[in-house]
Amino acid sequence: MSAPAGVEMIKVHLDDLRMPGSLQVVDALMDQLDGGAISAAEALEQLVLAQVSLRRERCIISAMRSSRPPAAKTLDFAFQPSIDPAQIMNLHQLGFITRKENVIFLGPAGVGKTHLAISLAITTAERGRRVYYGTLSNLVLSLVEAERQGKLRERLATLRQQSLLIVGEIGYLPVGANGANLFSNW
Repeated sequence: MSAPAGVEMIKVHLDDLRMPGSLQVVDALMDQLDGGAISAAEALEQLVLAQVSLRRERCIISAMRSSRPPAAKTLDFAFQPSIDPAQIMNLHQLGFITRKENVIFLGPAGVGKTHLAISLAITTAERGRRVYYGTLSNLVLSLVEAERQGKLRERLATLRQQSLLIVGEIGYLPVGANGANLFSNW
């Protein structure tokens, strides 16, 4: 089999395996390999890495789309210089998720609580974990509606599947006694 025919078969196989990331780079890698710029092992590593990178990117996009944060914010200490960077970097290691601990950001409006929470959501999604982001009022409304429809158990199961549950805007809108009870007792 000639080299061009071999590359075409590789492309067919990558397509059959649903590996579009690898498929996008195979021609450039083969050129580098043929030119002696990279070894066969390096070419294979880059071929696999292209697919892994694409999958990781798609996972992040999917996680962020499903969690619906108000904006995509990455870690930035310039917005609030009074924050201890070491403490925030420690939070971004996500050990609190493994330990099943709560993290609460308290402060007046405009100090960066949501910014930090969204950066944690992005970090969590980048690590392939599920994230829920919502306001307390929307979360409680969804619980009340699920209870009304007889689907509370399923709704709670969905929420429990999340690695990170971010509940914002606590205290801005009243949630009622039943909503508060649903939220606090699950």
